[in-house]
Amino acid sequence: MADQSATERAEMMAQMAPHPSVTTEILLGGGPGFDGSRLVGDPPVAYLDDTEAPAYVLTDAKRGVAIGLKRDRTPPDDDRGTVVLVTGRRTLCLVGTRPDDTVVEIPHASVADVEYHTGFLANRLEIRTPDRIYHCWLDRGTDEDLLEQTTEYIRQRLAESADDDADTAASGLTYRGEPLPGHTAHDAPGATDGEGSSGDGTEETDEDGDADDTVMYRGQPVDQSYLE
Repeated sequence: MADQSATERAEMMAQMAPHPSVTTEILLGGGPGFDGSRLVGDPPVAYLDDTEAPAYVLTDAKRGVAIGLKRDRTPPDDDRGTVVLVTGRRTLCLVGTRPDDTVVEIPHASVADVEYHTGFLANRLEIRTPDRIYHCWLDRGTDEDLLEQTTEYIRQRLAESADDDADTAASGLTYRGEPLPGHTAHDAPGATDGEGSSGDGTEETDEDGDADDTVMYRGQPVDQSYLE
């Protein structure tokens, strides 16, 4: 049960958010289809700094998050779920896993491109940095307008940070709460072989029916020869 201060923060953030996807219930860990919390530990609101508030919130009940190949997911436990918080400075993916929730943080300043995909069984937010692809799996029922608005919001943050040094910003990436190495894609769970392939020379496809492709940065292909 969240304490009163967390409840007050969640209520304030929900009231101030520009989109109704940000609700007090979800920020406190609940939401439609969940009797208890989506997460094992602290509620989503506890992961936000005092000066940070979510603009959009996305959820998932089955697939969680993947780094690299879409199929290499970290799914939530059977009775838990996933919450994706998009704030003014980062995308924060929280997956309900035991013993500790999985936390994937992607600062907007490190992002090269972002897009969303819809599919027969699931939707997906795809966030690319110069050396990684992050797949945030989302409920099939997620409204496409919400996906479009969330994607555009992140893209606006990219424009604001276009002059930032990407290598420096990428050092802020984390997985399970720990920093990810800046330029070693194989160090990340589910990392690709350089161009989103499955390692056997064939492109990978998933529920949304599209194939992983070359990593792009600011509209240009990224040189990944260092991975060979």
